[in-house]
Amino acid sequence: MSNKQGPPKHQNKYAWKPNAGRKINETEVGGRFRPLSDITGVCLRCKDQIDWKRRYGKYKPLSEPTKCQLCSKRNVRQAYHNLCPGCAKEQGVCAKCRCRVDQTVGRDLSEVEAEQKMLQEAIKNARERDRRTLLRAMEKGKAKSSNKNKSAVEEETKDGDSIHSPTEVQAEIGRNEDDNESTDDTDGDNYENEDEHECENEKDEDGKE
Repeated sequence: MSNKQGPPKHQNKYAWKPNAGRKINETEVGGRFRPLSDITGVCLRCKDQIDWKRRYGKYKPLSEPTKCQLCSKRNVRQAYHNLCPGCAKEQGVCAKCRCRVDQTVGRDLSEVEAEQKMLQEAIKNARERDRRTLLRAMEKGKAKSSNKNKSAVEEETKDGDSIHSPTEVQAEIGRNEDDNESTDDTDGDNYENEDEHECENEKDEDGKE
């Protein structure tokens, strides 16, 4: 054990990207069209472990459901889980480490599906005006959540370099060209004034002679 205190000597200035040099297929699991599912049914410690695997490219999603270690049914649909949601909820334990916990992260897929069905039924039975207001509210909530996720990803992957958009670059080039043209115009005016002064001096000398 070392007696040194304080932060480590080497500290990263920006977050490490596991797939920085590889183009990700957007149709693969984890891409834009097939995002990873939310982590549910586990304790906070196990959730942090799975989050770390996702951030650093160590996460391996399941290609097909696996067997539960209690009921032996193929109901485990999330990676690194040892118990299905039903058994974990019945035993009151974490689905990954099987430790007894008072509260787990997230909600069961069955609860989410039941809520979605109830919402759809309420929207169908509601008036046209109420239905449109509900749909607008749901769209606003989705837009806010997507903006928050984008800002979080930008903060994690920020590398300290200022990235300019093409429009900003073109605007800067146009400003520089305008400055150069203005300096050229002022130089031309100065040359014309010098020529006029030289002509006047020559005329004065001729008149004196």
